[in-house]
Order: sequence, then structure tokens, then C-alpha cells
Amino acid sequence: MEILLHDWLELLFRWLHVVTAIAWIGSSFYFMWLDNSLRDYGTLEPKASGENWSVHGGGFYHIQKFMVTPERMPAELHWFKWESYMTWISGFGLMVIVYYWGAESYLIDRAVLDLSPAIAIAISVGSMALGWIMYDLLCRSPLKDRAALLFTILFAFIVLAAYGFGLVFSNRAAFLHVGVVIATMMSANVFMIIIPNQKKVVAALIAGETPDPALGKAAKLRSAHNNYLTLPVLFMMIANHYPMVFGHDWNWLIVALVLVLGAVVRDFFNARNAGRTGAAIFWQWPAAATLTVALVTLTAWKPGGVTVVEGDVFTVDALAIVQTRCVSCHSAEPTDEDFEEAPGGVMFDGAVQLKTLAAKVLAQTVLTKAMPLANKTGMTEDERARLGAWIKAGMPDR
Repeated sequence: MEILLHDWLELLFRWLHVVTAIAWIGSSFYFMWLDNSLRDYGTLEPKASGENWSVHGGGFYHIQKFMVTPERMPAELHWFKWESYMTWISGFGLMVIVYYWGAESYLIDRAVLDLSPAIAIAISVGSMALGWIMYDLLCRSPLKDRAALLFTILFAFIVLAAYGFGLVFSNRAAFLHVGVVIATMMSANVFMIIIPNQKKVVAALIAGETPDPALGKAAKLRSAHNNYLTLPVLFMMIANHYPMVFGHDWNWLIVALVLVLGAVVRDFFNARNAGRTGAAIFWQWPAAATLTVALVTLTAWKPGGVTVVEGDVFTVDALAIVQTRCVSCHSAEPTDEDFEEAPGGVMFDGAVQLKTLAAKVLAQTVLTKAMPLANKTGMTEDERARLGAWIKAGMPDR
């Protein structure tokens, strides 16, 4: 019953997280596009700074932006904030359900660092708080007036965090935590800076006062960071299903490439939506293509070379390895305390099942170390190499 409850909680929180993330990212992209597409067509109302005409769903929309209080203050003012808040809340809830509840399987890899679940969870939560504090201090420092340098330092900080997480958690958890730290920064930007500053600006305008320009400047800086980090953080989250990414020995370098790739793509859309042409929107796609090729090439390369296997490996040998290291979870009757059913329906109770799923074994266990989960059963490099040799030789029985 406990495992059934766990699975339902995971499914419901994952569903909620996806829905709220779509809402947050959608509204964020929409307003970035809207701000960049505002024009003066000569029909602006008094005090309006720009307008946009759009068509959708059979109707026309006319939007005008006011940097000061409009002539008639609306009775109802819509705020876009709960999309961000609920994305973080649902994401943290999902992390509790998957990585904290199942810390021994998902969060901890004792071959990396021998941690108790309590210590590992404390480090996880602490890293989120520390990441926000350090980022916030950077944004409040004199660097706030040097946007490019600040973003470069932020880039280095995130890559360093990725490397550090790899020294503490399982590779799957380490890669996810990079996304979690970035997402925490982004949501905290909305909760701690952007919305409070906007409320102060609105209150000042309603009172007929001139808002403090520093409020808008600070909010704009955080919004720009959120804009350029959106695509990378999405990659960190979905990459959790791709072991060639999170399971790579140099996954911190993959993080670095993805950060640059995502920022380059966003820069193209920002520039194009602002009406720029020529060189301003020419370089991004060639750069993105080059970075993508570098990313794929890196994941195909294995640092440290390949373990040499002496002698032939036959089905009986491969099956013995799998039954020793994998069947505690991947069986019709799992003995691992975290599973009542084989994860993903994958079972290795016999040679036929093993051969049928050989491609998955190669991807998850040989080319990467995604399986066994957190290497709980202690699979060795030699065993991984022997499995790989057997599969590449055509899975001979004798």
C-alpha cells in the first residue's frame, strides 16, 4: 500500500509540476515577446509607451504598456506570480517524494560519498538556500551594473555547483540538483524581487509619486536572468531520463555547454522579437548548431578509456552478473525494499528477457552508470565491461 501511495503521489505531483511549469514558462515567454514587440503606431493613449495588435481565437487584441499610472486605473489588475510559485512548490514536492523518500536509491551513491539519508537531504536543501543567497548577494553587489560580467560569474558558479554535486550525490541526483538550484534562483527572483518591487512601483504611481528607478532596474536584471536560464533549466529536468547526459563522467561540462546553448537560442528570439535584423540575428543558429554537435560528441566520448575484457563472455556469464547486480529490483518478485514491482516493467529473470532488453542494458549499465540505481548492488567496472563485450559480440551462448 505504501508503494502504491508513493507512485500516485509521484504521478500527481509530476502532473502538477508539468502543468504549472508550462503556465510559468508560457507567460514568461509571452511577456518577453510582448515587451520586445511593442511599437508606436501613432494611436497610443496618453502616457502609453507602446502598443501591440494581435489576433488569436477569432478575435483581435490591442495591448498598450504604461510606465506611469494610466488615465483610468483598472478596478482589477492581474498579477502573474502563482505560476512561478506553484512550479517551485510542486517541483520541491516531487523531489521530496522521489529523491528524499527514496534517498537510498535515488539520492545517495555510496561509491561517490557514503552519506546517511538525513545528511544527504540536509545537503540538498542547504544547497538550494545557499545557491539563492550567493546569487542574491551577487545581484546586490556593484556587479549589478555590469550585466555581462555578472552573468559570466553566475555561469561559472553554476558549473562549479554541477561539479560539486557530482562529488556528493548519485549522478542522476547531481544533474537534477543543478536544475533545482537554478529553478530556485528563478522562482525566488519572482517571489523576493520582481513582484515586491512591482508592488512598490504600483503603490507609488497610484499615490502620484515617482517610483524609485532602482526598483525597476533590479527587477529587470532578475527577469533577464530568468529569461536566459529558462531553456537550460528545462534541459536539466528532462535530461533526468537520459543517462548519456547525467551519467557522463564529465556531466559538469555538459551543464556548461547547455547553459551557453540555451542562452544563445533565447538571444536569437529576444533580438528577432525586438525587430533587429542582419548580424544581430545571424550568428545564433550557427553557434547553437556547433554547440549541439559538441554536446553530442562529448556524450559519445568516455573519459578514461575502455576497460579491456580478456577472454570470451557468454550468455551464462552475462546472466550471472545481471542476476547478482540487477535482479533484486528487476524481477517478477523484487527483493529490494523500495520496489514491489519491477521498475518500468523491466525484468531479467531469464536469458530471453536479458537478450530482449540488451540495448537498454548497454545504454543504462555499460555506456553509462545509470544502473543499478545509485549502484546499490556494487556492480564493478569489469562487470560492466563484460556485459558490454557480450552484447557487442552478438550475445553468444557458447
